Amino acid sequence: MEALKNYTALIEQELAKDQFPQSPTELYDPLRYFLKLGGKRIRPVLTLLSSELFGSTAEEALPQALAIEVFHNFTLIHDDIMDEAPTRRKMPTVHEKWNTNIAILSGDVLLIKAYQLLAQAEADKLPEILEVFNTTSVEVCEGQQMDMNFEDRMDVSISEYVEMIRLKTSVLLGGALEIGAIVAGASKEDRKRIYDFGQYLGIAFQIQDDILDLYADPDKFGKMVGGDVVANKKTLLYLMAAGNANSEQQEILKQLQNEENIELKISRTRELFDHLGAKEKCREAMLSYQDKAMEALKGINVPEDKKAGMISLADFLLNRNW
Repeated sequence: MEALKNYTALIEQELAKDQFPQSPTELYDPLRYFLKLGGKRIRPVLTLLSSELFGSTAEEALPQALAIEVFHNFTLIHDDIMDEAPTRRKMPTVHEKWNTNIAILSGDVLLIKAYQLLAQAEADKLPEILEVFNTTSVEVCEGQQMDMNFEDRMDVSISEYVEMIRLKTSVLLGGALEIGAIVAGASKEDRKRIYDFGQYLGIAFQIQDDILDLYADPDKFGKMVGGDVVANKKTLLYLMAAGNANSEQQEILKQLQNEENIELKISRTRELFDHLGAKEKCREAMLSYQDKAMEALKGINVPEDKKAGMISLADFLLNRNW
């Protein structure tokens, strides 16, 4: 874990450098503000780890790692607008602190900045890096659209939900890893395996996040427990419960979606989910994707001791107990 902290510190150090002009301040100040809000920096760390896994250095992949993090922050700024979110990491979102138009335009600059960083790769590797990045970027947008579509649907299936989180969350982890592998000159077979590792890890992580949203320790979670329930999100917890409910329980689930007392809505939903075994079913699904991730990592053609960093990061992500 000490090594992971060092990678994170390296990313923070680079992001802290003033990369933007002073004027116009309305365009660039929101970016300075947003990049200082912090975060886990998991995605760029994956790029650095992947580069080292395949025999290169973290420093060589640093611009591409920063590009991944900058792109991720671009998506967050725009997601906050679409979700009408007032806060991000307990601080005002960009569109709240400034306005929606500024948030859109500032987010656009981050996307362009990501391409500028990617372009610092060696010329012979840049086309493949761009291909992975472009495919991933489109898929993230597809996942966001699916998520928005689900808000107005009552017939979302478990397979549709898993595909949505694969696109919205997991492909960026896979892409971050594959780009690090390209920088290091890994084989196409190993690039596929490290991508699959990230993709399955991301799905497992998001399923765990669904569980934690309702069952985490409020003092450790960092945001309101039960937020997905309040927002009537069709998470895997909800879908597992709905799929196992009888007609009477289905009706209760529908009534709870219209419950205005937030505390009552959260507590009664949790009780019903417990009765229907939704948490246990979600955990089984999470462990299944975790196993798939580790199987993909196992197949990568490098010495086992070089995989320690990846294993440590996976353990960190999937063994949160809050």
